[in-house]
Amino acid sequence: MKDDIPNLKDFYQRLRDEAHQDLADIVTEEPKSKTQIIAIYGKGGIGKSFTLANLSHMMAERGKRVLLIGCDPKSDTTSLLFGGKACPTIIETSTKKNLAGEPVKIGDVCFKRGGVFAMELGGPEVGRGCGGRGIIHGFELLEKLGFHDWDFDYVLLDFLGDVVCGGFGLPIARDMAQKVILVTSNDLQSLYVANNVCSAVEYFRKLGGNVGVAGLVINKDDHSGEAQAFAKSVNIPVLAAILQDDDLRKKSANYQIVGTAQSQWGDLFAELADAVSIAPPVRPDPLDQDGLLALFDSKDTGGDIVLEPATDEDMRGKYAAPKASLEVVYDEA
Repeated sequence: MKDDIPNLKDFYQRLRDEAHQDLADIVTEEPKSKTQIIAIYGKGGIGKSFTLANLSHMMAERGKRVLLIGCDPKSDTTSLLFGGKACPTIIETSTKKNLAGEPVKIGDVCFKRGGVFAMELGGPEVGRGCGGRGIIHGFELLEKLGFHDWDFDYVLLDFLGDVVCGGFGLPIARDMAQKVILVTSNDLQSLYVANNVCSAVEYFRKLGGNVGVAGLVINKDDHSGEAQAFAKSVNIPVLAAILQDDDLRKKSANYQIVGTAQSQWGDLFAELADAVSIAPPVRPDPLDQDGLLALFDSKDTGGDIVLEPATDEDMRGKYAAPKASLEVVYDEA
């Protein structure tokens, strides 16, 4: 696996140098390791876990060694893979083991089904800590467990895309992954998140980073076309379009795997697996807010709204009172 992750000192020095050096046209190298480490981002609830559970299962069914790591505090990435059963998270397991004075072992946190190896980083409960810091701590534990010595064809990292604190941007900021895949739908909020991730990728590419966007997976595709238009606008490919289908919805709700040759959806996930494996990491061209809104009909987004500035009198309301002016007013000659 990739073992040249920059340390924090180097990383912060790159940030300090940003204003003095333009690295936008740096020539990147091909990954030195056969392992593809791929970070998957998307808005919460958009279907990342569904997509990844079935993608990883199909990859393993076709003879690949796959590690799936859930990096979402909800810890739901592996739920579908394990039939709804909760997987002990690295964070909670580490806490319990430390209190007992025992080391964490692979078998405590990593489980397998259908040839897929899977684990959850976990995170704090609401109001009890920072999810991003939990992710950083989780990856530190993975390194102690030998992460860089593991032998996999693919490592898939499931990240929540609509949280912007540092830990969730770890694969992009520290070059931990070679490429990013975006899961979205034909709605403004999920495309906003996808565009935000594209902006992060481009920002760190300008600092000399090597992570690129491999493409877009459109989930619950209703053929309205906004996601395809977004992909074209930011210059990234569409890797797959998963239909908005009642059969898929029911199977997902019942924790059933459809990423298998025995399923009617097997060919779809086989094609996605092929596309993911060969898609190169490219530099996206993120949109500004007006460009993002332009993908939709203005009557649906408020794109025709004109901003009207407020006045001091507006803000004071009933407390507004005229004040004597010191301005000298001259009579017209």
